[in-house]
Amino acid sequence: MTPQPLTTQPLTANAPPARTLTRERLRAWAWHKQGLDGSLAGCTSEQVFARAGWARSVGGANPYLTLFARAGIRREQVDADVLARRILELPTARGCTYVLGRDDFGWALRLGLDAAEATFKVVGRLGVDRGEITLLEEQVLHTLAEAGVPMDPRQLKEELGESVRNLGEEGKKKGATTTLPTALGILQSQGRIRRVPANGRLDQQRYAYELWNLPPSPLDDDQARTELIRRYLGWTGGATFKQSQWFTGFTVSQSKAALAAVGAVEVPTAAGETLWMLPDNVEQLTAFQEPDEEQIQLLAGTDSLALLRRNAADLLAEEDRHTNTLGSLALQADLPDHPIFDRGRIIGLWQYDPGQERIVPWVFHGPTPAVTRRIAEVEHWIREDLGDFRAFSLDSPATRQKRIDNLAAAATGSAAVS
Repeated sequence: MTPQPLTTQPLTANAPPARTLTRERLRAWAWHKQGLDGSLAGCTSEQVFARAGWARSVGGANPYLTLFARAGIRREQVDADVLARRILELPTARGCTYVLGRDDFGWALRLGLDAAEATFKVVGRLGVDRGEITLLEEQVLHTLAEAGVPMDPRQLKEELGESVRNLGEEGKKKGATTTLPTALGILQSQGRIRRVPANGRLDQQRYAYELWNLPPSPLDDDQARTELIRRYLGWTGGATFKQSQWFTGFTVSQSKAALAAVGAVEVPTAAGETLWMLPDNVEQLTAFQEPDEEQIQLLAGTDSLALLRRNAADLLAEEDRHTNTLGSLALQADLPDHPIFDRGRIIGLWQYDPGQERIVPWVFHGPTPAVTRRIAEVEHWIREDLGDFRAFSLDSPATRQKRIDNLAAAATGSAAVS
């Protein structure tokens, strides 16, 4: 299908004036759209991901905190939902892995198929033809069927023997030691196999594989892209064109076609940016009332609130963006520590110290009773449910010790100044 030129849809008559869409109001609006205001209390894991967006998973604890912060769901229930295939970790937009609900499995996988196929280009440059990978895919399926139980990559490699080609030093330099990961990635993106967490937990990256044979999505490529834009704009409450492209990985023409298909409208803001929004969200934003009382949450650095638009700087108050203590952190798209929020504004940063079994926080302007209470609640949850809070698979107490020390020093310095 040839994408049609994107034309700006007319705004509804009661669209909010640009001068009223300040960063403060838009932060609170995004907070609400993410369900961090308590509006998702009592929801299931599937419902949270449908409303707030898929949870980025890189072997870290973000999916667990995503669900705990929004709906109070504990790890035991999350792991049970994974076991029952109500939610799963799958490769989708840009080929990245997210945890999402079962209603999205088929069409979300379709979005990641091109990225999986693109990995063949790497091994192709090392002398591997497509037929060799196709044959290996069939052998993987046969081996898993014969085994009848999940197998990890090492077991598969041993069983497949010489069918898995070692790509030598040149392959190692390009991140492709053997041909097996390429075959596994393509099969997973097709829904023919799926990864199974080694011990049922999402906060690691040790997996086995099992047969799946998920029915193909009824959506074609254009429809899948349209659905992702619809979801994305709903999850964020509005985003710039560039932000939507970062998350989706769509080309300019694909993005324009998808935005036009959902009837997205351009909404100017007080900061001079233009947000693309769903028409219903424009009307909801006009009537939206910013909360008066504190709403404190500790979130992961990869939480959807910040990751979907990679706009951490916008989530800081102007006074905090320019403090000497915060320094260059305010200019980074991805924060090096986990954020503490109040109604969409980053008011501090934190890390977990498993040796001391405690959260090490830096609250920029000192903690209020509500902040202290929420830190204690999350600290207890980490001890009871997770044991540690890893940002990603290779995160460890040793690798984050410098960050922990920096936060403790910053907190001490802030207390001295105040």
